[in-house]
Amino acid sequence: QVQLVESGGGSVQAGGSLRLSCAASVGSRRINVMAWYRQAPGKQRELVAASGARGITNYLDSVKDRFTISMDSAKNTLYLQMKNLEPEDTAVYYCKITVQSGAFSTSDYWGQGTQVTVSS
Repeated sequence: QVQLVESGGGSVQAGGSLRLSCAASVGSRRINVMAWYRQAPGKQRELVAASGARGITNYLDSVKDRFTISMDSAKNTLYLQMKNLEPEDTAVYYCKITVQSGAFSTSDYWGQGTQVTVSS
């Protein structure tokens, strides 16, 4: 069974920093992609950052140069380092992993979400 446990959210003032963590228990499954999403009140969930094969990463334009996604493969833990936070970054942040579930199939799993609140 796959489990994701998120931590690291909180409240900060604009310009501050936070680091989110997502510890994944995946057994023997291969992780193909790890990503962070966020959902602000009244808005759709959006992709913030993703890390896939060969360490290729991509970011939401509004967080480029402020957020960094990384993974500790030994611990199967995904991180999102967030700097220069803005009030617009306020949202619930979710980690998502995509694992190989069969020869030609994958499955997605979500963390429980962690609140990030940035005050001006």
